[in-house]
Amino acid sequence: MTGRDLVSEPDAGAAAGRFTLRGLRADLWTTRAQPMPPVSWPQWLRWLPQVLVVLGAGALSATGADLTARVLACAHAATLVVGLRRPVPAWWLSLAFTAGIAIGHPPTYDNQLWSWTVHAGALFLLSLRIPVSSAAVAALLSAVPAFWLKAAGYAVGSFTFLAGVCALFSLAVLVGSFARGRREDRARLIEQIAVTAHERALRTVLEERARIARELHDVVAHHMSVISIQADAAPYRVQDPPQELVKELAAIRANAQEGLAELRHMLGLLRSDATGESPEGTTPQPSLAQLDALLANVRSAGVPVTARVRGSRRPLPPGVELSAYRIVQEALSNTLRHAPGAEAAVELSFTRAGLSVRVVNSTATHAAAPSAGAGHGLTGMRERTAILGGAFSAGPTPDGGYAVAASLPAPSRTRDKEASL
Repeated sequence: MTGRDLVSEPDAGAAAGRFTLRGLRADLWTTRAQPMPPVSWPQWLRWLPQVLVVLGAGALSATGADLTARVLACAHAATLVVGLRRPVPAWWLSLAFTAGIAIGHPPTYDNQLWSWTVHAGALFLLSLRIPVSSAAVAALLSAVPAFWLKAAGYAVGSFTFLAGVCALFSLAVLVGSFARGRREDRARLIEQIAVTAHERALRTVLEERARIARELHDVVAHHMSVISIQADAAPYRVQDPPQELVKELAAIRANAQEGLAELRHMLGLLRSDATGESPEGTTPQPSLAQLDALLANVRSAGVPVTARVRGSRRPLPPGVELSAYRIVQEALSNTLRHAPGAEAAVELSFTRAGLSVRVVNSTATHAAAPSAGAGHGLTGMRERTAILGGAFSAGPTPDGGYAVAASLPAPSRTRDKEASL
């Protein structure tokens, strides 16, 4: 520990003390509006506490043996209504009324009880909006005038009565601070739930992107392997090729092989099973050529499914075919899990711009059993479409079913390049 640290420790303690006093002053010496928030009850009960405060103020104002006492009681009870929006000024006004009534209008025992009760209500409204430490100081300051008036000879009741008043103040602070703590805990819980849901959604997206990247690895590796082979074979297709061309082709082949090696390293980072590759990781990626087998498996699982192809069927880039297959697969899996007894229809539309995929299922005939899935289906389909620069939509149909649609771009120049390979 350095000398600087030794000097700074007392300063830090003094700063903490000054901060506490500053916070206490900010809590008990302000005129800013602090509206009493509605409670988290049903809509028609959310403002019930405010209504009860107003009704209670009206009931507490109906006291006093003469006209002056009634006017003072009404004015004092009005501080509770003020406390609904500005609790600190209301508490100071209530404290002033309590002392002023005892000094200027010697009350009877009953009138004094009502006066202290009103002030306890103002203290309760204050403790709902300030920290418990500041509320405890406010209760202590509220009790000081009572004993000072007793010592000065004013008719404020016996010491037993004043002890009961202090207990009433303590109860008001205790209940108000407890309600404030519950409200803050609930607000923090709601905020934490929202943060957790956001993090879960983000993690779902990242997991789906990693899974899609693993699947697309084979597609990219295939193209880079073709580039490497063609670059290696090109000099042998030309008689006496220039040395510059041979060097360039050799460089292309070396770069392609280096890229393949880096791609394998990247795939290793994306894999979650570090102990070894799963069988799924070494299986060739599917394409639309396996779509009939997929539909046959779905039919055997009990889902009547029909398929329709529009336009001229043509070869597509492997990434597009893989994504189309996975979208159909996931959409039919969702039908099987969430719409038991429903029928499904798959439609593939081949256009000059690419491929449109649409999977629609009818209304379920009975309730679905709880699913143990991770809920990544729609996220994965949306991410696959976004990677290819397409458009994706999903939602209920007017007849109660559900529809999934994806547009996967595959420009003609890309098609020509694939055909040439």
